[in-house]
Order: sequence, then structure tokens, then C-alpha cells
Amino acid sequence: MDILLQALPLLLLLVLLGSGRVAPVPACLAALAASLPAVSAALPPGLDLTRFLATESVRALFLGLLPVATLSGGLLFSLAAAPRATEPVPASPRRAYLMILAGSFVESVTGFGVGAVFTVGALRAMGIGGAPGGGMAVLSLWLAPWGGLGPGLALGAALAHRPPHEVSFVTALPHAVWLLATPPVLWALLAKAGLPVPRAERLAQLGMQAAVAALVLLLGWLMPAETVGFLSAGLVLLPALWHFAPPRNAQARDRALAAIGPWALLTVVLLLARSWAGAPGWRPYTDLPAFQLTHVAVVLWAVSLGFLAKRQDGHLRFREAMLRMRRPAAAMLLYVLLGRWLAGSGAATGLAHGIAAGLGPLAPFAIPPLGFIGGLLTGSGVGAASSMMSVQADLGLAAGLPPWLAPGIHNFSSGAGAAYSFAMTAMVCGLLADGTRPPAIWRGVWPLILVALLVGWAAVAILHALA
Repeated sequence: MDILLQALPLLLLLVLLGSGRVAPVPACLAALAASLPAVSAALPPGLDLTRFLATESVRALFLGLLPVATLSGGLLFSLAAAPRATEPVPASPRRAYLMILAGSFVESVTGFGVGAVFTVGALRAMGIGGAPGGGMAVLSLWLAPWGGLGPGLALGAALAHRPPHEVSFVTALPHAVWLLATPPVLWALLAKAGLPVPRAERLAQLGMQAAVAALVLLLGWLMPAETVGFLSAGLVLLPALWHFAPPRNAQARDRALAAIGPWALLTVVLLLARSWAGAPGWRPYTDLPAFQLTHVAVVLWAVSLGFLAKRQDGHLRFREAMLRMRRPAAAMLLYVLLGRWLAGSGAATGLAHGIAAGLGPLAPFAIPPLGFIGGLLTGSGVGAASSMMSVQADLGLAAGLPPWLAPGIHNFSSGAGAAYSFAMTAMVCGLLADGTRPPAIWRGVWPLILVALLVGWAAVAILHALA
């Protein structure tokens, strides 16, 4: 009975969102109500339910405001740094792929779905929206395990008592394979958007994606964890832009600089901020990440306001960004609240242990779906690590796996879950603002969700056998 209570909120959320008739915010409110019996049953004796809900809700507000501030800063920057020219951008399969790759670079540097914000804007400029545009925006999060310079990976490694470099390399092994499965899904989305992909273009995109996958493997082995994502995307993106769309005259160079320059500046400022060790910050909870002066959200807002100050229409763009963030912000805060109630009460841990106990000798194969569920519920690598990594590491050791295996597989699968999470797809739908709902996005990308689980299971079996 306990496992049914613990699974009920997630199942209800899936049913409501999957019906396509319930918007993300009311669906999450229903899931929150359905979680109360499981939360109450999981609380230790003596802990009052009302007191727990109040305490965890405040913690959720703190945790949720970090990605909301980052997302709003990313949207604000994308509007503040947009070129002044209003010429329509021709749509093409190659340009769409390069913008998705650029979004993955942005996500690797900023995290919290800002890469999807960038991609939505770039695709809208080409006239691509709806479910195909939303699916492509979600695809731009394909380097999510290293998103935002890897805070989720670092937190998970600390909770599992493993070196971050080790967790990064183990993550890269299945992730590189999964990346090779993404082009066919992209081609199907492009076809639905009225942009069928010719055979020659498919080969070119497959080659670029294979290069990204190879770099993920190589850099996961050789480089610090926080550099793997943006180097893997950037080392393919920049040569591809130069080869396929070189500026042929001074006017073209000026347009390229106007489009790329602000993002390059933002990347440099973020890397400089990340290099400031021991920056002051606010940390109301010792077990949660601090809100530092160098946080991505602070940098995004500071740089964005600087660009806005130079624009005559700066106040209008600021107002537009805040209006467009209302629905995504509300959805993200509610999903973080649901994740905190389930994780803080122990209901999520109880569900994990119940699934593992029911599987017996197949318990190691629970690690990929549990990691995916962690990302699906919390919408971020940080949230998935804080709620599930300790359980995953203990499960791996109890099942006889080498100590490095479970943390890496969890980081891979939770990254996939976060990319396709309730919070992230709701945020993308809010930005599209064209009536698209999460089920339409999931229908376009569901093969990648299935492949993520299959690759995770194969990695558990193969790496365990080779260890």
C-alpha cells in the first residue's frame, strides 16, 4: 500500500498531463494534493505534517527561485542582446540544427533551461513554433548532465563520495551513445515543421553529432567535469558556423558579431565569475546550494540590464520578458515544491527502496529509471542529485556494483529526465505561448526517453560485467 501512495502523485501527474486537457499548473496542484497521504505516512514519528509542509515549502521557494531567476535572466538576455535588425531569418534544416547546437552550448554554460530559452527564440525567428519547435528546444538540452558548468554533477559526486571527474567520465559512456540517437528524432520534428531533411544534410548532421559524442567521451576522460559540456558543443559549433555560414563581406561580419558577440561576452563573464573561489553568498540551508554573488542568475541579470540600458526600447523588452515568464515561473515553482515535499518527507526514498526490493536480483537495473524519475520530478540535476543520489549510491553498493557505476549512471539518466521534465516542458510551452502543451512535446521526443532508459540498462550490464 505504501508504494502505491508514494507513486500516486507521479502517476496522477502523468495521467493529467498526458490527457492533453489539463495545463501544467493545475495538474501540479492536483499532484500536490495527492501527495499529502504519502508525505504524511513517510514522516518520522513526532514530526507534524503542517509544520513539515511549511518548512519544506520555504525551502522549495528558495530552491525554486534560483532556476526561476536564471530562466528569467536568460530570457531577458535573449531579448536585450537580440540584434536590432528585424529581417526575417530563412528557415532551413541546417540552420535549425546549428541553433539547437548553439542552445546546447548556452545550456552548458548557464544551465536551468536557458539553452531552451535561446533555442525557442532562434526557432521563432525562423517561423518554427508549436510542438516541433518545443521538441527542438528540448533537444537543445542534450548536454544537460554537464549543464550550468556541472553543479548537479558536482553535488552528486559529493553525496556519493566519488571524484567529480570519475562521475563525469562514467556519465559520458552511455551519454555518447544516446547522443547518436538524437538526429532521427530531430529530422522527424523538422519534417513536421515543413522542413524535410535531404539525405546529404542528414549525413552532415549525423557527422556533426558524432563529433559531439566523440568529444563528450574524450573530454569526459581528459578534462575537468565543468568544461565537458561547453567544449563539446563549442568545438563543433564554431567550425560548423565558419564552414557553412562564413561572413563574406564587412556587412555580414558585422551581423555575425552582433548576433554572436553578446553570447561570447556572456560566456566569458560567466567563466570569470566561476573562477572566483569563495565568492560571498547567502546560504540559509547548509544542505542546499548557496545563492552566491557569482551565481549564473546574478551574472545574467547584470549583463542583461547593461544591454537594456543601451536600447531605446529597453523598458519594453524588460516588460515583455517579465510577462512571458509568468506561466513558466509558476509551473517551475510548483514542480520544485512537489519535489521537495516528496524528497524531504522520505516518500521519494521509500518509493526507490520499494521498487528496488521488489526487483530482487534485478535491482541494479532500477538505477536508470530512478535517476530519470529524479530528473523528471525536480527538473534539474541539482534537484535530482539532492533527492536521489544517496539512495542510488547505496543501491549500487548493496547490489554489488563497483562504487563508481551507480553515480555516473544516475547523472546520465537524471540529466535526460530533467530535460524532458514536467517543469522544463511547461517552461518551453509557456515561452512558445501558442497553445502547445507538454504532451505534444513528449509525443515528438518519446523515442529518446525510451533510448535513454535502454542505454542506461545496457551500461549497467556491460560496465558491471567489465568491472
